Amino acid sequence: MVKKESNLVKNLFNKELEQKPTRDGYGKGLLEAGKKDKNVVALCADLTESTRTHLFAEAFPERFFQVGVAEQNMVTVAAGLGVSGKVPFIASYATFSPGRAWEQIRTTICYNDSNVKIAGHHAGISVGPDGATHQALEDIATMRALPNMRVVVPCDAVEAYKATMASAHIHGPVYLRFGREKTPVFTTSDTPFLPGRAEIFYQGAKPTIAIVACGSLVYEALKAAQMLKDEGISCIVVNNHTIKPLDEKCLLAVARKVKGVVSVEEHQVAGGLGSALSELFARKHPMSMEFVGMQDSFGESGSPAELLEKYGLNAAGIVKAVKRLKKKNSA
Repeated sequence: MVKKESNLVKNLFNKELEQKPTRDGYGKGLLEAGKKDKNVVALCADLTESTRTHLFAEAFPERFFQVGVAEQNMVTVAAGLGVSGKVPFIASYATFSPGRAWEQIRTTICYNDSNVKIAGHHAGISVGPDGATHQALEDIATMRALPNMRVVVPCDAVEAYKATMASAHIHGPVYLRFGREKTPVFTTSDTPFLPGRAEIFYQGAKPTIAIVACGSLVYEALKAAQMLKDEGISCIVVNNHTIKPLDEKCLLAVARKVKGVVSVEEHQVAGGLGSALSELFARKHPMSMEFVGMQDSFGESGSPAELLEKYGLNAAGIVKAVKRLKKKNSA
């Protein structure tokens, strides 16, 4: 079992570890946020059940707006609500929102600092059989480039619930990224979560490499740390759920303990978590890095497990990246 860091995570290798998609956490979090604040409203683009928005719609029909297959319209309606005292959450597949509606998000939400929460669903390669057209792999890059936007990528369904709840209390635009596939629920209600703060989930003795991950691949990073420990390589694993703004204090402290950093994300390596980290380290602590993610490639149809393996986005792929980095550092 991977050593726990202040009991932050469950036993990773428990065969009965619950499996849920992070979108479930969004649905429950949105419902709870609606119960606590009558100004919370929800909009959806004809994907109410798939995005789990139906839980809110059934409880608060007078605060739910079904806009149909019109993502750009959904964004502009939400922008108006967001500058009028409401807390609108908008949901669609990430390839369509933010993908199809990027300009409207830029001009009507971010430019006006409108209080809109954008839930991008079915993100990453693990969407599986739907294929390249529905596998959002560029959304983190496009969202973090926008002024006033925050970007949060929860690691499991429990953290997704917390992130959704927390975003309702943040004034201004927030992008929340969720997956379709069921993934292990390895955090608990007691696991710390605060937007903008990274958490060390595991730290071995005298670590030489840090693995900084986001989304469901945090679980794969923890598995990789155990595999590497068995080979005598000690690591730190950081759950970096908030990609914008980065927790510079934590990340720089971690970087100073090790000789290299491996970024891990279910996203293009260009413009995502790895780019954000390299920008930080270039400015304040130059160091060696490796990048686990999509290497300038679209996805394809297949089972989630098959695709994660093919593109090196699983524990085995992370182990290979760590070993490449160690070899590079010792050359």
